[in-house]
Amino acid sequence: MPSSSPKSVFHARPFHSSSSSFSSRRSTFLILFLFGLSGFIFGLTAFFRPNPCPSARPKSVRVTWEHGGDAARAASGGDENRHKVMGFVGIFTGFGSVGRRQALRKTWFPSDPSGLQSLEEATGLAFRFIIGRTNDRSKMAELQKEIAQYDDFIQLDIEEEYSKLPYKTLAYFKAAYALFDCDFYVKADDDIYLRPDRLSLLLATERSHPQTYIGCMKKGPVFTDPKLKWYEPLSHLLGKEYFLHAYGPIYALSADVVSSLGALRNNSFRMFSNEDVTIGAWMLAMNVHHENNKELCSTECTSTSIAVWDIPKCSGLCNPEKKMLELHKMDSCVRSPTVEPDE
Repeated sequence: MPSSSPKSVFHARPFHSSSSSFSSRRSTFLILFLFGLSGFIFGLTAFFRPNPCPSARPKSVRVTWEHGGDAARAASGGDENRHKVMGFVGIFTGFGSVGRRQALRKTWFPSDPSGLQSLEEATGLAFRFIIGRTNDRSKMAELQKEIAQYDDFIQLDIEEEYSKLPYKTLAYFKAAYALFDCDFYVKADDDIYLRPDRLSLLLATERSHPQTYIGCMKKGPVFTDPKLKWYEPLSHLLGKEYFLHAYGPIYALSADVVSSLGALRNNSFRMFSNEDVTIGAWMLAMNVHHENNKELCSTECTSTSIAVWDIPKCSGLCNPEKKMLELHKMDSCVRSPTVEPDE
């Protein structure tokens, strides 16, 4: 809105006679009236129009690492204060998972910043996609376009590669702890159907143990065949059977646990081939309470399911881009009431 007075915008002609003076004054009044009316309408429109540049800091940030100290810091995003929420949920994704992210944004994961904020206010949880980096410039350029459109990422300063998933997981927990002040930090995959409201109730449950590891727990044989997907090269250190640990598609760690992980140097703990096994091994080395919750690995939507995926056929939903949309059309997945968990 201009700060100058209307006189600097409108200049009246000199008066030559009484009739011309009257005519000129009438013209002046009419123009000033129209000018004022248009200004009023413009101001009214601007008042009610959504602010295109909200004061809130960007939701998408890039996290880099201090050399020598392994401390995470946000390279962008403004305010250095940690954002306070009850829980933070990092959705692990990759450069080849554009379709999965689009399916999520059409279902339980809001597709716009205001929707994310509303979900955060309703559940006390914050959600972001978690992704690393690649040397492929075209893929990085496409990612930047997606970030500009949706603003729902945290970028980690680590190579995005499946074989380095344990390193990405440690980097994620360090970054999440540096950015958010939470009671719980959740790692989830981009191919599960989640009920954020029920996850919120689970995390809000009072617990006596400050260090808690929540997940759908499992045990089973160690994969020693190099031809198998979950082959473990360090199987000789593990024996024939895995220890109790949570399935990888979703699990949660309490703030005390993540604080301890944040203090670790990246090479100070053993890294196994599989991320869920790696985290499970670290939990055995720490004084944590294992909380087994089968609602985090439901095979169908029920009145109590928190996360739905096709266990054990797939380590997530089979054909997630299609299955995610199908589940979201079911009342049992979307509209079934959320009930308080039993104490």
